[in-house]
Amino acid sequence: MIPFPDIAPEIFTIRIGGLSLSLRWYALAYLAGLLIGWRIMLRMMRRDALWGDRAPMRPEAVDDLLSWVILGVIAGGRLGFVLFYEPGYYLANPAEIVKVWQGGMSFHGGFAGVIVAAWLFCRARGIAPLRLADAMAVVAPIGLFFGRIANFINAELWGRPTDAPWGVIFPGDAAQACPGVEGACARHPSQLYEAGLEGLLLGLVLWLVVRRGGLRRPGLCLAIFLAGYAAARIFVELFRVADAQFITPGNPLGHVLGGPVVGLTMGQLLSLPMLLVGLAFLQRALRRPPVA
Repeated sequence: MIPFPDIAPEIFTIRIGGLSLSLRWYALAYLAGLLIGWRIMLRMMRRDALWGDRAPMRPEAVDDLLSWVILGVIAGGRLGFVLFYEPGYYLANPAEIVKVWQGGMSFHGGFAGVIVAAWLFCRARGIAPLRLADAMAVVAPIGLFFGRIANFINAELWGRPTDAPWGVIFPGDAAQACPGVEGACARHPSQLYEAGLEGLLLGLVLWLVVRRGGLRRPGLCLAIFLAGYAAARIFVELFRVADAQFITPGNPLGHVLGGPVVGLTMGQLLSLPMLLVGLAFLQRALRRPPVA
């Protein structure tokens, strides 16, 4: 067992009178992912050779795109959480929907929000959506990596109980509520599994694909991101605890489709369409000749 590291969710707090302002690791993760992704996209747009003919947009337009993406992430992530995970609660308490600072974001919702924002941006600027989607897919694992690390620091979204030597003793009564386990309860650090698979591994694969001319095949990087993320999420859900609202005495694994023993969690169910769409885009991209 590995004791949970002594890291506070807040990096620092400033108190002004009766007001407290805190910088949290979760907020810093979003900022780091967006800013690093922005810098990499700037470099990609300045290198026409990567694309075979020319970059899909001027480097200066990346600044405007960042604003659209931020809005898409926040609005989509919040609405996705509301609709996919706790619709009953927010239907009864609609004023709580806007309180994003209290937590509750969905990756799949945020991804849908980014798709809508990027598509509207492309329509407004006359940019080829598929080529811009490839560029965004290349930098997306950066945000996923930082986000999952922040989940670990926040001691949230932890995994199922395990006796593996890398099991982590997460703090809190909920994390320590393990039926049949005496003493400290160790759990899979599923946040780190996702950081490694969705962030590091997927990012490395996409970087290698770009180095080998992947951006010359429109839709290829997007396809790899969709299929890669979905496969990683479906796998990690086997070790991750489902959201509390889906867990019942008769359904301890929190399956939303199938039976209590064999079934699909909400994360797996939402990832399946991504996997299928990614494979379809992959087939289409590989059948087309590269842009020269």
